[in-house]
Amino acid sequence: MKKLNIVLLAVAVLVSLVFLGFSTGRMQAWQGRFLDVSTPALQAGSALSGKIEKLNKGLKSLDELEAENAALAAQNEELRAAHHLRGELDAENRRLRAALEYRERAAFKLLPAEVVSRDTDSWWSSVKINRGFSAGLDTAQPVLSGGGLVGRTTTVAKDLSIVLLLTDENCRVAARVEGTDEQGIISGRRAAGNAAPELVLNFLRREAKLEPGMKVFTAGVSGGVFPAGIPLGVIKEFRTRELDGQATVEPAADFSTLEDVFVVLESK
Repeated sequence: MKKLNIVLLAVAVLVSLVFLGFSTGRMQAWQGRFLDVSTPALQAGSALSGKIEKLNKGLKSLDELEAENAALAAQNEELRAAHHLRGELDAENRRLRAALEYRERAAFKLLPAEVVSRDTDSWWSSVKINRGFSAGLDTAQPVLSGGGLVGRTTTVAKDLSIVLLLTDENCRVAARVEGTDEQGIISGRRAAGNAAPELVLNFLRREAKLEPGMKVFTAGVSGGVFPAGIPLGVIKEFRTRELDGQATVEPAADFSTLEDVFVVLESK
């Protein structure tokens, strides 16, 4: 055995004999001093361990955060959709209220209808409405909007009808210019390109004194389809031709946004 090992063993034996020679009181005193020295370190370690545990409990996993983010995004979209729907409902209520007011003040007995489709190939020629002979409709009945004359019914089925629009060149209406004795026939005329068709008022007198802004109404000829006094539009321009005068007319009805229309059943 090496000398160093013999020395260490002797020291260990000596220390053991010293401690064995201590009384119980002296041993407790030594233990107390050791606790006094080690307590701050133990308390600090315990506190740090508690904080780490609380921090671990407070942290969320990446999956949990992604799930919460997805839920919040879905809720946000739902709120935006609800807001948009409320705006659409408000607009719909205003539109229906205006239609009801127009129906109440009209001089005719009107049947409300909705435009359900329009052919892309004949955008300015005809539309389909959700009323037919089951609601009392027949062919050749005037159809109005809140602005003025839209056209007349042609083909009528049980719950669906085709309306030939005033902007079609085959829809001809006897018309008069307000404040004058001028009368003529108004019809649609195709414009160049994809522009909306124009309304033209033909067979006027060459010497007619017509100015832009003058209003044009149905003339209501005897035996005709259209009662007198339905707005058709306003004069845009008047020009003389070889045999007569002709005026271009801005339509009273907005044909690009037709939704609610009314079929004239009879006068009130």
